[in-house]
Amino acid sequence: MDFTLNAYYTLICAVIILLIGQYLVKKIRFLQDFNIPEPVAGGLVAAIILFAIHALTGYQFSFHKDLQTAFMLIFFASIGLSANFAKLKAGGKGLIIFLVIIAVFILVQDVVGIGLATALGLDPLIGLIAGSITLVGGHGTAGAWGQVLEQEYGVQGAVTLGIACATFGLVIGGLIGGPLARALIARHHLHLPAPQATNNLPVTENSDVLNFEQPQKERLITATNAVETLALFAACLAFADYMTIIAKGTAFELPTFVWALGGGVIIRNGLEYIFRVDMFDRAIDVFGSASLSLFLAMALLSLKLWELAGLAAPLMIILAAQTVVMALYAYFVTFYGMGRDYDAAVLAAGHCGFGMGATPTAVANMQAITNKYGPSHKAFLIVPMVGAFFIDLINAGVIQVFIKFFG
Repeated sequence: MDFTLNAYYTLICAVIILLIGQYLVKKIRFLQDFNIPEPVAGGLVAAIILFAIHALTGYQFSFHKDLQTAFMLIFFASIGLSANFAKLKAGGKGLIIFLVIIAVFILVQDVVGIGLATALGLDPLIGLIAGSITLVGGHGTAGAWGQVLEQEYGVQGAVTLGIACATFGLVIGGLIGGPLARALIARHHLHLPAPQATNNLPVTENSDVLNFEQPQKERLITATNAVETLALFAACLAFADYMTIIAKGTAFELPTFVWALGGGVIIRNGLEYIFRVDMFDRAIDVFGSASLSLFLAMALLSLKLWELAGLAAPLMIILAAQTVVMALYAYFVTFYGMGRDYDAAVLAAGHCGFGMGATPTAVANMQAITNKYGPSHKAFLIVPMVGAFFIDLINAGVIQVFIKFFG
């Protein structure tokens, strides 16, 4: 029997998950030491409870998908609204190097997936599903490409398989990023003093703290600021919806969240450079961070562990190998390629987040690190731009090439 919860109860459950996650991370030393994000900690507990209910009674729960999508779009819009052209310029050489590292990783991930699938006697396209389509691409890309593979290439159950793989990646990406960064910081003595003395102080007008970097800091906002910021988010979401419709079936067809981010960039820089409007970053930061946590909580609420348990053994072998490859690549390539410093360790944690799951997971991984060890302006400047925008363009091109070759 399937119980469907409406938007109100879905929101209530998500908030409860976040509170549970906060409590667990605060009380359990292991979760603190390995920098497990609070939404992941609480979400896994909920997923295990739902799995037990399903195993014992056969009941399962479905949650409101539109609300989860809305919070995801708000999060990506907040990244766009936070990224002015000055920040893009500030990314400089580091942004380009990181983008190259990620582009190479996409190729590695797909080669591993296709190679193992072929060796295990599976359709190579299934290896692609267990590659960058779902792991770098996430749930949105998994659903979109799954339909294409089912309808045009005869891969049965591609959508369901893709969603399961993307869910696996979302969880694993949130679990390996923190421990990996912790190991890098300890081995290379990169520990920075945590800003405990200033962590609870309000952010002032002249603060140089980047959005999402220290979500526990107090932000001074008013009701007017909140309403104005919500209007900006509404404009971003309207733009995303409109562009998704008119670009469908064209060479410019992109996931809706990419248009939300792009709309944020256009609105932000248009208001700043054309109309000379001062953007209120603190309110954008608050709404973006809250939406990030709620999106992750809802995504993990929808995790059906019995579907993952039912995956064929060969596919689990592929996903396990992808996890090892991700960790090794982030450790030896991302970290060393980005300079072997504290920022590089935080970037490695972020890479694990969107290399196996999604950009919200990457940001949550980095927040877990910076809340403990100290800020990393470079990481929070580069990862949102690469993970939420450039990477989707590169991934789409790589996927199309592999599908044409193996399809």
